[in-house]
Amino acid sequence: MPAELFGLDAYAPQEIAARVQAVGVGKTRLPLLTQALLGMLAGAFVGLGALMFTLVASDASLGFAATRVLGGLVFSLGLVLVTVAGAELFTGNNLIAMAWASGHVSTGALLRNWALVGAANFAGAAGLALLVWLSGHASMNDGAVGRAVVGIASAKAALPWLEAFARGVLCNVLVCMAVWMAFAGRTVTDKAVAIVFPITAFVAAGFEHSIANMYFFPLAMLLGAPLGVDDLLRHLALVIAGNLVGGSVLVAGVYWVIYLRPQRGAPPGA
Repeated sequence: MPAELFGLDAYAPQEIAARVQAVGVGKTRLPLLTQALLGMLAGAFVGLGALMFTLVASDASLGFAATRVLGGLVFSLGLVLVTVAGAELFTGNNLIAMAWASGHVSTGALLRNWALVGAANFAGAAGLALLVWLSGHASMNDGAVGRAVVGIASAKAALPWLEAFARGVLCNVLVCMAVWMAFAGRTVTDKAVAIVFPITAFVAAGFEHSIANMYFFPLAMLLGAPLGVDDLLRHLALVIAGNLVGGSVLVAGVYWVIYLRPQRGAPPGA
């Protein structure tokens, strides 16, 4: 029998656009404390994904492609937790730009959400990094896990500014596409499957996620990496700018033009 009789059919892209817009409005209306706490959870969730990636990266017996793809697969844990368990993630919240473009969210409310959630993400990711450091987790695999963290963060800090920005753009195109497709699903399985492939792709390709880096840098610094706060801030500024362009313009903006922009000659209420 047709799947739609049981309500199991995926939402169509135009329905996804309407859902993303409505959820975006709701996100900006959450109490500030709720936004902050959900933001801290999201930072910690993404940090757990980064932790899993590091475990894979620390295994020298794996080949390059296997390390990247398997690492990306386990990193998907972060966005699955954010989407299914419930949390507020700055990169995913770039999709609120759809509601802003339609006039349902003010510029002030949009920027306030991004700033508060981003800061809370940093607190959650850095807090997890501190706990991981205190736990001695980096000593696993004869210290290879800790060396992997330091190597990852050091390589990120050494990226030229244009590469860091471009990798941030490409990363959040894929992250926001994962969130977009998760809105098509009606079950936990639907959402997980929608998330895994884009997230695996961005990690395997070496693109830059600002919130994941809020975990890598603090942990690497705690482990003695020769990195300073200036390295962290420079890198985050470039990657956040790239993430904003990728999510707000290339995903939210494009889909708003396709599905939500006012149509000339459309009858009132259409």
